[in-house]
Amino acid sequence: MKSLFEEMGGTYHREGNYLLPDLALPETAPVGIWGRRRRHYLKTQRGPLYNALLLSGKLNDHLIEVDTQAESMFSQLIKQLAEQEGTTEHFKAENQMEWVRRMNSIQNRALEIIRSELLYV
Repeated sequence: MKSLFEEMGGTYHREGNYLLPDLALPETAPVGIWGRRRRHYLKTQRGPLYNALLLSGKLNDHLIEVDTQAESMFSQLIKQLAEQEGTTEHFKAENQMEWVRRMNSIQNRALEIIRSELLYV
C-alpha cells in the first residue's frame, strides 16, 4: 500500500495538521520599468491577451523581451534625436539651461515613440 506522500506526488512539508506542497517559482530576470508599463497596459486595456499570456506561463518572458527592446530603442532614439538637433556636449558647455530644455524635449518624444510603437500595441 502506498503512503499518503506517494499518492499525492511531488514533495510536501508538514505545518501543524496540514501537508503543504513545496512550491517554487522559476527564476527569471527582473522586469524593468518598460515591462511594468506593458504589464499595466495589458492588464487594464487588453485583458484577454494578458490572461492568455499569464495562463500559458509566457507573460514574464514577454515582459522581459519588451523591456529589453524598449531600453535599447530609448537609448538609440535619444542619441539620434540629440545628434539631429545639434544637442551636443559642446552646446551643453555653452548654454546649459537650453541644453536641459532640449534634452527633456528629446526624452519626452522618445518616450512617446516607444509608447506608440512598442508598449501600447
